[in-house]
Amino acid sequence: MATIDITKLRKVFGDENGEIVAVDDLDLTVEDGEFLVFVGPSGCGKTTTLRCIAGLEDVTSGTIEFDGRDVTDRRARERDVAMVFQNYALYPHMTVRKNIGFPLRLSTKQSSDEIDARVEEIAGLLGIDTLLEQKPRELSGGQQQRVALGRAIIRDPEVFLMDEPLSNLDAKLRSTMRTELQELQSELGVTTAYVTHDQTEAMAMGDRIVILEGGELQQVGTPSDVYRSPANEFVAGFIGSPSINAFTADVDGGLLTGPGGFEYALDDPSLVEGYDRVRVGVRPEDLRPEVDGAMPSEVTVVEEMGNENFLYARMGDVDLTARIESEIHPEEGVTVAFGFDEEDLYLFDPKTSESIKTKTSETDISYEQYVQPGPDQ
Repeated sequence: MATIDITKLRKVFGDENGEIVAVDDLDLTVEDGEFLVFVGPSGCGKTTTLRCIAGLEDVTSGTIEFDGRDVTDRRARERDVAMVFQNYALYPHMTVRKNIGFPLRLSTKQSSDEIDARVEEIAGLLGIDTLLEQKPRELSGGQQQRVALGRAIIRDPEVFLMDEPLSNLDAKLRSTMRTELQELQSELGVTTAYVTHDQTEAMAMGDRIVILEGGELQQVGTPSDVYRSPANEFVAGFIGSPSINAFTADVDGGLLTGPGGFEYALDDPSLVEGYDRVRVGVRPEDLRPEVDGAMPSEVTVVEEMGNENFLYARMGDVDLTARIESEIHPEEGVTVAFGFDEEDLYLFDPKTSESIKTKTSETDISYEQYVQPGPDQ
């Protein structure tokens, strides 16, 4: 296993006609055995960063170290990494057995019997031991993905690098494989860097999440950290589904006023001291209909999800989304006043987008009271 230290990493693409900065001064440490997820919109630099770690892209400047060993200029095969791509890149003419065992046949002097034994061990771990004599065209997408993982695992690398390996799977299988990947990584304990554009996947899988935008690091933290305490409005808007409701409000002492009759008196006016205007954010799940709610809004669409409803509404010229109980079902076109608790309110600097206030409600609950004693307790 390995700790990965990235210092001032910069990657620039281009020629005399212009340059594109794909990664800009990235400082990051991936801890030994950690499952770290890179997430962000298309073009944010997440895949480029992964390819730099793998040695598939030359670094413009900066350093990459594995356990204190500088690998910045080393070729991919000298870094002891295994990579799984969105396209599984299996050899179509080879059986599952030969696909999984190929890295060992290529790079070690183990006998065929030793390699076959290792292949069967890995295939059993992945639940594909009955498919060893089949070829990729005979497999489902999920089975092909397991073969690609097996080919990576068999090398026993220091680092796993995964570039959107689940994106070709249907929603149900994707959810299943997401859980299996987490269990597998936990069992193997291999340092893993994982790239996805899906923030839900990132939140579900990562020990920590790295959020990139425009090649720059926006925030790194646990799923709870980046959700509850985003560093800026971009992170707040990118993390969470549906996305956070955000709009501009005027400040008059401790009173916030905004579009469509929005009016909210802060219990703590010092939060906005020195500001004439702020950006206000409230997550859909924190809104609730109230008689005297601060956000009078006209309901435009109601989506019934079974266990909950999504209400889409307009407050002046601002679109809002509320995630509410399934029993609450207002008609389209009616006006509903939404309220929220101040502890769930987000405030952002309108010039810098940096956070002024994030969630302050305490949600951590001790699980120990719910744990059943084991047979030896």
